[in-house]
Amino acid sequence: MHLDQASPQVAIDLEGIQASNTFIGHIRIQARQLPVPNMADMEERIVMTPKGKTANSTTIMIDRRKMASQDGNVHVGGGQHSGIIVNKDVTSNGIEDTPAQLQLEFKVFLINAQTQKHTQESRQLRFWFRDTVADKERMKSAQEFFKELVAPLEFPRDYVGFIKKIMKMMQHKYQSISKIEIELKQLEESDKPPTRPTRPGGVLYTVGRSEPDRVEDQKPELTEEKVLEMIESSYPNPITVNDMAKRSSASNEDVELFISNLTDKGLIKAMAPGCFTRVVQNETDLKVVRQMPTITSNKQPTIAIITAHYSEKLAVDTMIENQETFVRYTTVGESNIYTLGNIGAHRVVCTKLPTVGHDRSASIAAGNTTTRLLGTFQKVEYVFLVGTAGGVPHYTDYNKHVRLGDVVVASPPEGQRFIYMYCDGAKVLENGAYEFETKSWGPPDLSLQNIAEKLKDQGEEKEGPTPWLQYMTEGSAKLAEQEMDFSRPNEDTDKLYMSIGGSDVIEVSHPVAPEGAEHVRIPNNPRIHLGAIASGRCVVGNDQIRQDFASQLTVNAYDQEFDAVVESVYGNRKDHYILIRGICDYHDGTRNKDWQPYAALAAAGFMKAIICGMDAPTDV
Repeated sequence: MHLDQASPQVAIDLEGIQASNTFIGHIRIQARQLPVPNMADMEERIVMTPKGKTANSTTIMIDRRKMASQDGNVHVGGGQHSGIIVNKDVTSNGIEDTPAQLQLEFKVFLINAQTQKHTQESRQLRFWFRDTVADKERMKSAQEFFKELVAPLEFPRDYVGFIKKIMKMMQHKYQSISKIEIELKQLEESDKPPTRPTRPGGVLYTVGRSEPDRVEDQKPELTEEKVLEMIESSYPNPITVNDMAKRSSASNEDVELFISNLTDKGLIKAMAPGCFTRVVQNETDLKVVRQMPTITSNKQPTIAIITAHYSEKLAVDTMIENQETFVRYTTVGESNIYTLGNIGAHRVVCTKLPTVGHDRSASIAAGNTTTRLLGTFQKVEYVFLVGTAGGVPHYTDYNKHVRLGDVVVASPPEGQRFIYMYCDGAKVLENGAYEFETKSWGPPDLSLQNIAEKLKDQGEEKEGPTPWLQYMTEGSAKLAEQEMDFSRPNEDTDKLYMSIGGSDVIEVSHPVAPEGAEHVRIPNNPRIHLGAIASGRCVVGNDQIRQDFASQLTVNAYDQEFDAVVESVYGNRKDHYILIRGICDYHDGTRNKDWQPYAALAAAGFMKAIICGMDAPTDV
């Protein structure tokens, strides 16, 4: 957010009388003093009290209370500001000091009109509600209050306007809020303007504009990393230089230069002239075949694991012992890769889907690969879809908040049976609400989900078992031996933004644990969440619809349109299936490459914990 910082002296006009206050100090509002108190003084009023001040911060409390008299050094608003009272002196006497029920923190960038210096400032809002307000309504009210407060076209450009708007909103609209505490803290000063948050595709977000600024049209620079990413995305299908050039809007010559470098490094190899695939580093026994050989009965897998991205398959493969990999390459149609082995007492087979995208052909290819897998290995009874997704943040609810690196396990929301939902369309009704066209799936048997819930509950107990953390550590070490980095990125890279209407967003802080919380997040460890997973371009592509859809249907994560895959599992009459998603972004699991490897490893680790928690097969 970018604001024009007020000059060291700011002012507000109440009843036509001007009053000034010191910059980021005590806010003083002047108006006519009320005469001798009468019964009207017993009406509920909105009272602002400066609570504390340091060299770089100011704390202000705004609460609603009934005042019998105007004792003390106060100013009372009249006219349009009737019912508003401002304490002149800093005091904390008589202020109830119970922990806040919810809180939100965001940052603004101030521009000093005199020095042109840019100062980053944190603004924290702490909420208390009336006793009769339910928990769910508290969260909704706090988020609606915040969005209205920071609405781009009406955001106050100085401190007095900011505090005044909070008081008026509490007085006239948000009657459920009993108290708000505001802490303003200056963080750092710079000569340069701040970097705005950027969405993939070149859209810059800023508050105060109705439309996003477009970065100057320019082709994304082709790099060696992007060429390798295209080859990994297509794996096990080979991809031609011509196709890569078309996807990246580059020349064949540019692509060939990077192809040569990647080939010299041993990362890719040619399958045919001008056609390349990834060299697989971690399969101990890889066989290229025209047709799958016959698998003896005692080696037939009963568990199928489906991944979509290259990093996801690498993560899952580290969990498999006694690996044997078969790759069926073809220049016509889809190639297939099957890695067989053991996890615990179970025989498993893992495959990677061809490129998963938003076009119909990609969806059909993913569904066909799933059908071919289940047709090839007919003893499969359990299906695991393991990979990455985008988390659904809860800006005010610490316990429901999904962060990068966490794991979401598809499980039915309370009172429902579905675990996965695809949204095919959304339209706005006359009352402003959304109507969604959806299709949902849920397994007839929830035994896998029950194991996941038991593991989650055990992990949240003090000194409770967390086997998935051990599996992640072991898997990360194996990958590191092959010079692959699946370590956890720095927490500072986990940035959270809230849509406040249109294309505008604002950076907010992650919610903190309430005082006395039973289950507190352990730093640098993934947290496990149970809830529905959804997909659909019409939902994921719009920040506001995405959040509303998630709120209505208790969705914890969005992924990259796996409806054809889930439909294939359902159509093949598999009664036990589950989706396990590591969270790598706040979109659909495709945007944040930094977190994708770690998130994939977290999902694979929890997958192994579930499989090891299953009963051993009886037909050996």
